[in-house]
Amino acid sequence: MLIPKKVKFRKWQTGRSNPKARGADTRGIKLAFGSYGLKSESQARVKSTQIESARKVISRTLTKSGKYWVRIFPDRPYTAKAAEVGMGKGKGDPQGYCFDVFPGRIIFEVDGAEEKVAHEALRKAGSKLPVKTKIVNRVRKQ
Repeated sequence: MLIPKKVKFRKWQTGRSNPKARGADTRGIKLAFGSYGLKSESQARVKSTQIESARKVISRTLTKSGKYWVRIFPDRPYTAKAAEVGMGKGKGDPQGYCFDVFPGRIIFEVDGAEEKVAHEALRKAGSKLPVKTKIVNRVRKQ
């Protein structure tokens, strides 16, 4: 599971809940390393466990034929209160880390594999994540 080595603040403020208020992402929107990528089309908070399960499925599908990159890192702590605890009495304890994914962000990249294998790996990984995704290709120059 991905967690930061050191954090400045144990708990973050929640932030805004309206996904339409903030538009598409401006950073991390182009393929930087691989030939194929998994691009987000919706907004969600992706937990480190979800990133790890998607990474595992990519690793298994590619076997030794290709290389992959994880382009997001969960650095935002999320909290939860214990079961059957009443309202009030402060914020819950940190439970794990997540990453705010906005539309347009490249989440995973794959290279060195056949097109069919890469598409299958990214399709399976996309089904593990709480965001709508699409597979993008690098534009070939001739």
